[in-house]
Amino acid sequence: MTDTVRVALGPRSYDILVGDGLLAEAGARIAAVTGGRAPIVVTDSEVAPRHLPALTASLERAGIAAGEPIILPAGEKTKDFAHLADLMDAILGRGIERSATLVALGGGVVGDITGFAASIALRGIDFVQIPTTLLAQVDSSVGGKTGINTRQGKNLVGSFHQPKLVIADTATLNTLPQRHVLAGYAEVAKYGLIRLPAFFAWLEENGAKVVDGDSAARRHAVTVSCQAKADIVGADERESGDRALLNLGHTFGHALEAATGFSDTLLHGEAVSIGMVMAFDLSVRLGLCPATDAARARAHLHAVGLPVSPADIPGVAWDVDELIGHMAKDKKVKDGRITFVLARALGDAFTLRNVDGDQVRALLVDSLKG
Repeated sequence: MTDTVRVALGPRSYDILVGDGLLAEAGARIAAVTGGRAPIVVTDSEVAPRHLPALTASLERAGIAAGEPIILPAGEKTKDFAHLADLMDAILGRGIERSATLVALGGGVVGDITGFAASIALRGIDFVQIPTTLLAQVDSSVGGKTGINTRQGKNLVGSFHQPKLVIADTATLNTLPQRHVLAGYAEVAKYGLIRLPAFFAWLEENGAKVVDGDSAARRHAVTVSCQAKADIVGADERESGDRALLNLGHTFGHALEAATGFSDTLLHGEAVSIGMVMAFDLSVRLGLCPATDAARARAHLHAVGLPVSPADIPGVAWDVDELIGHMAKDKKVKDGRITFVLARALGDAFTLRNVDGDQVRALLVDSLKG
């Protein structure tokens, strides 16, 4: 069974396909986008042995002679200028024309850097997303945000460049380490927390099934998450309004990631989990949200196995001033003020800039204690 979610953006509209075993159909789907021309597949060293053979076979069944793939090193550190330069050299070295299409096969790192490369190669070529992690399937592959990290912060260099198609094969999630499944689950829970309280209640009942690999539960969670993001992106493609709500937990989370050097010490989804709990806690401190709702958010994330406090990450000497410094460099800073996504209740998120800095500092001090 395949679910189809439409991202409605006029001439830039595209479908998100969600289902079990879609890699087998990917060749025909990609051929429809490329007009039968062979795409350039970009993947990484961990995904390639797991999923590249299936994609290559699917392309060949569709009558496309798959060329030599570009294989990047795995990990968040690949999202930098040096690896972008290497990727661009490899792409341009193929003598591409503007009719070329890139295919991003992998997680959020591969999708982000490949999408960015597509946006700047020959001033813009097409690309297709085939996300193979839960986080990428429900978040980074949808919406057209592409980019790389710099030493100043996460995703500070990038562009909006929509894919032509997203193929989310939920069977690929069966090869993920459990830690990465959990990291992706944080982004699933986010949709319930920002605007879908009924979905969050469903997750409280079924989240363990999603994490443990139940195929029907996973397809439902991915489809609902993609529909939620598609609705938001369709109404606010470039984050001038409600799309900012998708950053719940990210202002804190990105600062935590920067403090750990964007390393495997703290995965993006783990940082988002901690950041969402901190955002709810700050909302309670400001008298905006019932403490019982913040407690529910924390309890559920903890119950499925996600970290809910910086103190849950071993071996890190957190520094409040360093975290505040990273937050001040966040992309959402406007007129010198940090933009926070806060909550009035479960499923009722909003943005706020006029937040007392002393309250933020006090929250950080308490959060670092656990």
